[in-house]
Amino acid sequence: MDSLLNVNPGLMFWTILNFLIFLFLLIKFGAKPISNSLKAREEHIEQNIKNAEKLNQEAQQLLNETQQKLKDAHSEMMNIIQKGKQQADELIRKATEEAEKIRKEKLDEATREINRSKEAALFELKKEVANLVIQATEKLLGEKLDEQKHIELINSYIDKIPKN
Repeated sequence: MDSLLNVNPGLMFWTILNFLIFLFLLIKFGAKPISNSLKAREEHIEQNIKNAEKLNQEAQQLLNETQQKLKDAHSEMMNIIQKGKQQADELIRKATEEAEKIRKEKLDEATREINRSKEAALFELKKEVANLVIQATEKLLGEKLDEQKHIELINSYIDKIPKN
């Protein structure tokens, strides 16, 4: 430990001289390549940062475009749904109108059929009443008169009776 604390001027001189030679050689041959290497590294890092910022901006723009497209798609989907509902409502309305029309036609047809049946029944009833009146008249008079004249006479009296 004593040798560390003792200063030897010759050793110190050669150590400083070696250091200065090393420093000179380092500055003479290594300063420019090291400096160029550091500058190239700095430029490379700056270029990477610029590229990263550019890519970040592009990604942000793509994100904004994608969000806008999603909004547009959502809007279009809502429009399609609304049009579908309107078409469904229109189809339901048309089907209801058609069903109502068919129901009315069937009701009208049934009413006409009932009226035809009623008229046919009334005609048959008139015929039957006419025959009964003719038969009753024949029995009362005891002889058969002109049947056509009797039918016309009876029909005229039946027409005078109110229809219920």
